[in-house]
Amino acid sequence: MLIHSTPRADGFSMPAEFTPHAETWMLWPQRPDNWRLGGKPAQEAFTAIASAIAQFEPVTVGVNHGQYMNARQMLPPEIRVIEISNNDAWMRDSGPTFVSDGKSVRGVDWVFNAWGGLYNGLYFPWDLDEAVAQKVLEIERVPRYKAPLVLEGGSIHVDGEGTCITTAECLLSPGRNPALLQAEIENLLKEYLGVEKVLWIPRGVYNDETTDHVDNLACYLRPAEIALTWTDDRSDLQYERSAEAFEFLRSQTDARGRALTVHKIPQPGPLYITAEEAAGVEVVDGTQPRRAGDRMAGSYVNFYFCNGGAIVPTFGVEQDAPALALLQGLLPERRVVGIPAREVLLGGGNIHCITQQQPR
Repeated sequence: MLIHSTPRADGFSMPAEFTPHAETWMLWPQRPDNWRLGGKPAQEAFTAIASAIAQFEPVTVGVNHGQYMNARQMLPPEIRVIEISNNDAWMRDSGPTFVSDGKSVRGVDWVFNAWGGLYNGLYFPWDLDEAVAQKVLEIERVPRYKAPLVLEGGSIHVDGEGTCITTAECLLSPGRNPALLQAEIENLLKEYLGVEKVLWIPRGVYNDETTDHVDNLACYLRPAEIALTWTDDRSDLQYERSAEAFEFLRSQTDARGRALTVHKIPQPGPLYITAEEAAGVEVVDGTQPRRAGDRMAGSYVNFYFCNGGAIVPTFGVEQDAPALALLQGLLPERRVVGIPAREVLLGGGNIHCITQQQPR
């Protein structure tokens, strides 16, 4: 059911990801021009991630028709597998953003154009992805708002208490909403997320092909408390970006007037695509290339909260164990679970990018 108003007007807002979920939504990877070796290694990684989340809450995975039996065989029986046509597996970005008034749930269906449309998008076409949010909401019989804004779920984080963080580099990029001023975009965020204040971090993680999604750089651990991707290496191309974000966040207050506590989470790597990994990806015109030696936008902050847990990407590097220990110390009320996710990173994102929470 399409609702011709806005969440804010109806008393709805986006809950924080760390609040209770009804379930998690994912999509299934398969396209050979993004996932190496026909998607098989990525499918194993997605299976491990979905299985880890399923220890904490229900999981639904949407798959294209031709992959249904393969996904059903690979995924544990407790995970629901349904057919949802899609162009690629980024449920965070093509799926709906759920909002709540504390008694019921509705969904926001943003405009999706593959992270930049014909200007700098990552693939064409994206018509199947554009329909994913509506399909999820109809499956769940959840009323739908259609937002007049190109936006992906990975470009926003909220604290559930009136504040949204995003990056100016992403939401102000020419491939998304070139006809809108920053103030106009901010007003739409307030209307459709039900927030009162938007904090515009200047930039995100270096070489992030989403044009700097905030979920790769920073996230809320709880209200007024943020985890930030960090490096102490001043010669690293990420240093200036993280230092800039740190100083910006430390200078801000949230919608309730609180100063922000910012925790530095050291980045993995830097991580680079190997020649073997690049060779396994088909080359297709109009699709983001995967070249040997390209730096990947690896981040431990790209983790996913679920009920009682936090599912964190690991990369087979020495920084993995300290990062998991640091996050466990910051989240003592949860069980922090590390899952090997280099195969997801090779496709351009990570665990937060392939998941979408439906609040309770």
